Amino acid sequence: MRLPDRVTGLFLVGLGAAAAYGGWQLPPVPGQPVGPNVFPLVIGTGLALCGLAIAFGIGRSFEEEEHLIPVEGGQPPPPTGKLYGLRVLLPPALLLFYVAVAERLGFILTAATIVYVTSTALGARWKVALPLALLAPIGIHLIFSKLLRVPLPPGVLPMPW
Repeated sequence: MRLPDRVTGLFLVGLGAAAAYGGWQLPPVPGQPVGPNVFPLVIGTGLALCGLAIAFGIGRSFEEEEHLIPVEGGQPPPPTGKLYGLRVLLPPALLLFYVAVAERLGFILTAATIVYVTSTALGARWKVALPLALLAPIGIHLIFSKLLRVPLPPGVLPMPW
């Protein structure tokens, strides 16, 4: 079943509005300009804006039509590898990995491992996956420690800030 873009876009607008409203209702932390209400408010607003863009078809003209190449027998080739279907277990396995080793290794090393494994599992080459795994955890650590003031486990490689 395929839903029109207008329906899914308006659903995302509603979901984003609900998240923003829920964040708006959270009480502020006394003495701090950024409290627990900021994160759901920002995410909900972004989700609602993306839903509006989908509903109004903004960006649809940038998509290129796929050119289908007919395959003999009418069926596309099956995915490669015997364990290809087990990729569905990767997100919960990586979440359990984070819970198990984050305190000992620290956020930076654990997140770098998770980003590298995820990006290579999704088909990225190591030339893209390695810089992403090195830079993304540092950026996320900056956001959580400086903007949101959420302490992350320092572990083996603590950040200098």
